Order: sequence, then structure tokens, then C-alpha cells
Amino acid sequence: MLTSLSWICWIFPKSVLAQQLGSGLKGLGIGAIGLDWSSVSSYLGSPLASPWFATANVAVGFIFIMYVLTPICYWLDVFKAKTFPIFSSGLFTSTGHVYNISSIIDSNFHLDMAAYERQGHLYLSTFFVITYGVGFAALTATVMHVLLFHGREIWEQSKSSFKDKKMDIHTRLMSKYNQVPEWWFWCILVANITLTVFACEYYNEQLQLPWWGVILACVIAIFFTLPIGIITAITNQTPGLNIITEYIIGYIYPGYPVANMCFKVYGYISMNQAITFLQDFKLGHYMKIPPRTMFMAQIVGTLIAGFVYLGTAWWLMETIPDICNKTLSNTVWTCPSDHVFYDASVIWGLIAPRRIFGDLGTYGMVNWFFLFGAIAPVLVWLAARAFPNHEWIKLINMPVLIGATGMMPPATAVNYTTWIIVGFLSGFVVYRYRPDWWQRHNYVLSGALDAGLAFMAVLIYMCLGLENITVNWWGNDLDGCPYASCPTARGIVREGCPVVY
Repeated sequence: MLTSLSWICWIFPKSVLAQQLGSGLKGLGIGAIGLDWSSVSSYLGSPLASPWFATANVAVGFIFIMYVLTPICYWLDVFKAKTFPIFSSGLFTSTGHVYNISSIIDSNFHLDMAAYERQGHLYLSTFFVITYGVGFAALTATVMHVLLFHGREIWEQSKSSFKDKKMDIHTRLMSKYNQVPEWWFWCILVANITLTVFACEYYNEQLQLPWWGVILACVIAIFFTLPIGIITAITNQTPGLNIITEYIIGYIYPGYPVANMCFKVYGYISMNQAITFLQDFKLGHYMKIPPRTMFMAQIVGTLIAGFVYLGTAWWLMETIPDICNKTLSNTVWTCPSDHVFYDASVIWGLIAPRRIFGDLGTYGMVNWFFLFGAIAPVLVWLAARAFPNHEWIKLINMPVLIGATGMMPPATAVNYTTWIIVGFLSGFVVYRYRPDWWQRHNYVLSGALDAGLAFMAVLIYMCLGLENITVNWWGNDLDGCPYASCPTARGIVREGCPVVY
């Protein structure tokens, strides 16, 4: 229960509307808070490490999308919204039932068109559709924002990088160390791309992705690393690139879900990993860690992590029966991120965007978000130029504001409400009254909370989980909102939900 204190559901235990509004895990999360640090930092990272203006942008974007746009679309029944849960990452038929994915996949993991036509179009929950829409908008907003607010700076820095320039104190102190030769990076890049192309060609029947898909994914990752890296450096928030990678390969190579997932990994995850490595180098630069030592730590850490992650995943799937099966009421292995990843492979890979967001689909209007995202930074830029004395206008960061809910789902409302509350408290109240103490101990506190969470998770698992020791009491109910996922359209029957007539 510490995960989500959805107190509105306790007051109205039989009301569908109240639980839709109050559920922190399956609804809009009004008033829901979490007292577990994992509820705060699981998806958006530590709020203590985010600048206050970025937290404010996330808060405004979340409130608008979650409490204005989503309810309006739902209660106006846009795209048959009332037939489905208001907040869900599930896939549904037109009657509100769970879409049977296995029935439309042939033996080669391709789309069976005849079976798809029999079952009908795939439908999404209101919030899931809006999430994809704001993902479209956040992408174009990122490119436009960087061009307008940082274009000249990028150009000047690019020109100066080819000339001798005055070194700052950090660069001068770091110059005594041996630098990492560029050819080390080039060798790793070429070797990895070569191995990836070989794997996709040799195991093409399993991976489905052709060689040109690997090259295209790498080009996308390289192109977006700079603009997204700039946003990350300024706000500590990283706009997602996953949707555009799924969108591109879904249109070019429809009907291949595994190829879509591979393309997403080689495009989006590569860019995300590049930014993580840049953050490491930046930290090493300011902490005066020798560049070659940092480089070797990254390489060794990456190699170890690859084997550990693969081994752990293999072990979990072999030892835990029905892992990630959400239909079992007694399992804690619900795997929210994996379900969203799987659903995305169906939407963008198997059925393909043309049958979802294109001329053959239901949600074609969502493509207008691309245009809205491109226009929004222009308006802020014009306002900043028209009112140069109002410095707060420049703090409006449209990529962060629009893409605020980019982690939802799998993140839920309580993850955001609690993150915002802690962020505002740390960035405003505490900083205002104890600035000296907060500046000295803010990051130490954040690291301590993260480390304590990891330590206790391992300790509890070793002491209780391995021995299957559990405590059955009322506090085990994660949310206490059983009606939050119920449809409200007339005549829709769903197990455990009241029927509206």
C-alpha cells in the first residue's frame, strides 16, 4: 500500500467515477501519493537531481495531459473512449474485450491478414492514444526548440572545435592526462555495427531485420543524440526517441514485430546509451578522473552488464512460472515495462502504424500532434523575443513540458504526483530556507535514498523472498481501486465491473 495511497478509492469503494479519478495505479491519480522511494524515482529518476524549472515544466505538462486533455477526450467519448479503461496500456477490440494477439500471428511471426480482418481493428485506451500523440509532438518540439534556442550556439561551437581555443580551468587541469584516442571509439563503433549486421543477416528468420535497417537505426541515433543530449544537459529530462523509431520502421517494414523491436533497440536505446556515456564523461571531467580510466570503466561495465542482464533474465524466465502473467491475481511479477514493450511491437510492428495511425486506421487524427509540437517552441521563442525582460519565458521548455508523460505507461499517475511533490519541496521550500545545507547535501541525500532502496530490496528478497515468507494483511492491496479500469459505455460487460444501462 505504500506504493500508492489512493485515499479517494477508500472513501468511495463502489464508485467507478471516483476510482477512475483517484486510483494512483489505474486511474488519474488525483490526490494519490506514494511513500516508497521506488514510487518516486523508478521512472523519472531522482527529483532531487532535477532543476526546479524542469520540475515545473514536467508538472505543467502532466497536469494538462492528465487532468485536462485526457478527461475531456474520455468523457466526450473520443474514439469510443468509454468502451475501454481510462488508463491502460492494454490492447482491445471494438467491444472492449482484450485483443487476442496470438490469433493474428502466423507461424513465422508475421501478420495473418485474414485473421486480423475477422477480429477487427485494434483499439487503445484514451490515455495510451494521447501518450503516443504527445510523443509525436515532443519529437518535433525537441528539434525546433534546439534549432531556435541553441542553433547559433551549436554552430559557433562546431566552428570553434576546428580551431585553437582558450581552455577553461577544467580542460586545462584535464590536459595533463593522456586523452582517449578517437580511433578507439571508431573501432568499437565499426566493430559493433559489423557484428549487428552479421547477426541480423545470419539470424534473419528470427530477428527479421535486414541489414539496411541496422544502418538506418544508427543514422537516426546519431542524428538525435545532439538535440536530445542538449535537452538532457539543461533539464535532466531525456525526451524519448522510441516512438519515431517504431513509426519509421513500421511504415517501411510492416508486419514484422521482432524487426520493429530490434530497430527500436538499435535506434532509441543506442542514443539513450550514448547520452548516458556522455554524462559519465562529463562527471569524470569535473571530478578530474583520467579519461582512459573512465573509458575502460565504461567498456568493462558494459560487457559485464550485458552478461549479467542476459543471465538474470534467463534465470527468471526459467525459475518463475507464469512470469509477467497479469491475469494471475497472486503474482507480483507483473512486468509493466515489458508489457508496454510487447504492446508496442504489436502496434508498430505486427499491425503497423498505417492500420493504427494511417489511412487504414482509427487514430489518423493523432498525426496532427507532429505539427502542434513543431509550432509550440516557435510561440515560446517569439514570446521570449517580444518580452526580453521576462526571463521566466525562456524557462518554458516545450520538449519537456509536452513530453512530460513520455514514461506513462508503464509509469503511473502516482509516480508523477509523488515525484512532483518531492521535486517542488526540495527545489523551493528547502532550498529557500536552508540553501547552504541543501547545496552541500542534496546529491548525497539522493544517492543515499537510491542506495538504501537497492539495499533493502536485496535484503528483503534474501530474508523473505527466497523462503516464500509473506504476510497476508489488508496493506498488501497495492491500490484498493478495483473499479478504476472499468468501462463506462452503455452495455459493455467486463468481469468484476458494474454494467451501465
